[in-house]
Amino acid sequence: MSVIKEINKYHDEMTAWRRDIHMHPELAYEETRTSDFVAEKLKEFGMEVHQGLAKTGVVGTIRNGDGPSIGLRADLDALPLEEKNTFEHASVNLGKMHACGHDGHITMLLGAAKYLAASKKFRGTVNVIFQPAEEGGAGGELMVQEGLFEKFPVDSVYGMHNWTGLEAGYFGIGAGPIMAAADTFDLIIQGQGGHAAMPYQCVDPIIAASQVVNALQTIPSRNTHPVDSVIISVTQIHAGDAYNIIPDTVRMHGSVRTFLPETRNEIPSRILKVSEGVCAALGASCELNFINGYPATVNSVPETDISAKAAIDLVGEDKVVRNPTPSMASEDFSYMLEARPGCYVWLGIGPGEGEHGCTLHSPHYDFNDEVLPTGAAYWATLVENELATG
Repeated sequence: MSVIKEINKYHDEMTAWRRDIHMHPELAYEETRTSDFVAEKLKEFGMEVHQGLAKTGVVGTIRNGDGPSIGLRADLDALPLEEKNTFEHASVNLGKMHACGHDGHITMLLGAAKYLAASKKFRGTVNVIFQPAEEGGAGGELMVQEGLFEKFPVDSVYGMHNWTGLEAGYFGIGAGPIMAAADTFDLIIQGQGGHAAMPYQCVDPIIAASQVVNALQTIPSRNTHPVDSVIISVTQIHAGDAYNIIPDTVRMHGSVRTFLPETRNEIPSRILKVSEGVCAALGASCELNFINGYPATVNSVPETDISAKAAIDLVGEDKVVRNPTPSMASEDFSYMLEARPGCYVWLGIGPGEGEHGCTLHSPHYDFNDEVLPTGAAYWATLVENELATG
């Protein structure tokens, strides 16, 4: 428990960092103040610092002799959301808010970096990676494309996200898919409009669209293996602009969540086949545009075991939930895990709802500062275990 005791000394300082970052949220690829804040802290710790990868990304490096290399990642950006909290550290940037806890992620990695740079109880190289634009901007992908792992080689890479609904200070760690791929689609249904009083003279695209919505649900329930997971959600339907006119066209938009690559690859053709069949039966036609988003976040088995050992060493086996139910939410750390083996873990911050908590992406959300030392100590323990001195 020596690591947590040392890092506990930083608790007040880390809390001040976190609240400062929370007050000044910045959106994807606009995180200039946050990037500068991080870079200055890393320089204070005596680390090598590189700015500008993926526009606003920051990488700090600690070297201590020959040995393996490891990457630790946190995300920098906030959400386009108006904060409804009234505490002193609420957002001062209108329409922007750290509602997903990235302010806490930054702070925990900074706390670990401060400890590791001072103690150097490891042999090898640690790269702390502060990534922009996780919230829909694919900053993880851009960092990899711009040569993150060529410029800062690592043998493995690790990520962590705060998790509401998991008790504060507990960890959720599982091998394999832990978060889903997130894709989107546009489906245009073409009919033949006319007078609402004379539907028999029309091909009503709204009727076709209504039946397509229901038919699409047979893909998860009847075309997918029951132990696989698929979600198809139609989230927008746009049609018409008058009470008494049947429109020519309906535009539908939606989200698809999957875990397995083979399932993900089959979904576009299944959506199109089902939609075309329904439309043909009703005299309509359709056109599909399928847009690939973040891939699934898949933890490699050896690195998951390494992560679990670090968490168990830190908080005890009773506070580590092995193989939690994967989330259908998505995460662009997945691009880093496609490039290098690694593990993405969840750190519990307490209730997800009710009087003492709220869910991620809520305008009432705030990171639980009590777990800051736990998260920082997890990073430090992971490094000291993996890059052991002998």
